[in-house]
Amino acid sequence: MLQTVWVSSPGRWTLREPACHCGGKQTRWKCRFVRTIIQHPCRRHATKRPGKVRMLKKIQICLCFFFVSGILYEISLLSGCYFSYVPMSKHFLTPEQVLNLGKSIIFLETTERLEPPPLVSCSVESAARIYQDRPIILFMKGLTNDTALDLNSSYTAFSLLSSMKNVFIFPLQMETVFQETPLLQWYNQVVPEQEKNWVHVSSDASRLALIWKYGGIYMDTDVISIRPIPEESFLAAQKSRFSSNGIFGFPAHHKFIWDCMENFVLKYNGNIWGNQGPFLMTRMLKTICNLTDFKGTEDHRCQNISFLNPQRFYPIPYPAWGRYYQVWDKSPNFNHSYALHLWNFMNHNRKAVVAGSNTLAEKLYKAYCPTTYEDLIRNAELRDFTRSED
Repeated sequence: MLQTVWVSSPGRWTLREPACHCGGKQTRWKCRFVRTIIQHPCRRHATKRPGKVRMLKKIQICLCFFFVSGILYEISLLSGCYFSYVPMSKHFLTPEQVLNLGKSIIFLETTERLEPPPLVSCSVESAARIYQDRPIILFMKGLTNDTALDLNSSYTAFSLLSSMKNVFIFPLQMETVFQETPLLQWYNQVVPEQEKNWVHVSSDASRLALIWKYGGIYMDTDVISIRPIPEESFLAAQKSRFSSNGIFGFPAHHKFIWDCMENFVLKYNGNIWGNQGPFLMTRMLKTICNLTDFKGTEDHRCQNISFLNPQRFYPIPYPAWGRYYQVWDKSPNFNHSYALHLWNFMNHNRKAVVAGSNTLAEKLYKAYCPTTYEDLIRNAELRDFTRSED
């Protein structure tokens, strides 16, 4: 199972061979059987009667065959278990090794903060729960060579996420990420301090490069997963004829992502918010597809790319984002959605989930990121109350 603990150097994690566990059930007897076969191979039984000797040999061979076949079958089941990576002192596991496992769910934190807020924690936790057989990776720009965080860190959310078995937390090293992509030259020439929207622009670029190199699904850190996305190559429609870049997925080295990176550099204008993000995705999609209005909950497909209905991720559009923090008479079921984008960019007043408020967002936290809700919402309020009493 995947588990991350930040040690002394960036992007280096340790690897252990899979333990004899699967789905929480111990399978030590299988290991003992394997050792028994190795240490005590099937013996030949001497007997005085040639006929019985031949019969015993045949029975013995058959039993050994079925026994070994059973063990191989069990081992094959073990290989399909959740990841089993834990820290140790040798053979470091790098971000590239995790990404090369394939089908990663990737999140980015391009600010310097090391304490993920509750919504970020909820996004990562919900993905870890929905995609239990896939690595969930949070890249954080704030992690550096001098950073030393672990499961006992004073950063509560960091410790919470690090303890999740298929979650990795790695430093975001942009120069490394942009290697062998059209974005490297742009990155070497741009001056971040002079960029109006650098946090967003650098995130737009990083997500393209990571998906190009390794494939998988990118999600914004304000997206709560509620069921698996069945598509491999997809863009998410924010509305008819307009694509978001807050969530998308492609296999590695997909031509569409490469073309997006080239256009990112060619049409770069960091002063226009979204020019390298949703507007980039939309103008590139229009070059290969005849975009039309959505009808009902249907998805569109163009060439080998699915353009998913706004209901899949944006059932509550951005002008109505505040409804997530309101109490509903009857909560929506979101039966046509794979994940929910909570539009944190619009949340200028920093509305937050409050325990006992009965808002839609609180119900989503309880259902899809219960650990985050308990540790960062309910228990945090109890701790604050205790301090005020003291």
